Amino acid sequence: MGQSNSNSKQESSLQEDSTPFFSILITSFSTIFLAELGDKTQLATLILSAQSGRPIIIFIGAALALISTSLLGVLIGRWIANNLPRQRFTLVSGIIMVSLGIYLVTQGFIDFTQNNNLN
Repeated sequence: MGQSNSNSKQESSLQEDSTPFFSILITSFSTIFLAELGDKTQLATLILSAQSGRPIIIFIGAALALISTSLLGVLIGRWIANNLPRQRFTLVSGIIMVSLGIYLVTQGFIDFTQNNNLN
């Protein structure tokens, strides 16, 4: 009887652990997959594959590059999580994102006005 209790505890523990794992896996996969669709990396891979005529080698190289950059992001993210308070990281991240947004809008506006002045 004691053994069935330990088995049920192990099963419930496995069920609890698998939910966050699959949730995080699906979230990270879908976020990266959607972000990478149609970006300059995918277009560069498409062009390299068309030019070289060796799509398997291009696929392996591109996959290794994406894995390497993802590993770098995970390692840096882990370091940040261990060394910066969460609130400070959230604030700094927000400031960086807002700053990038303002910069991109400003550049777009400047390009738009320059193109309209030339015509």
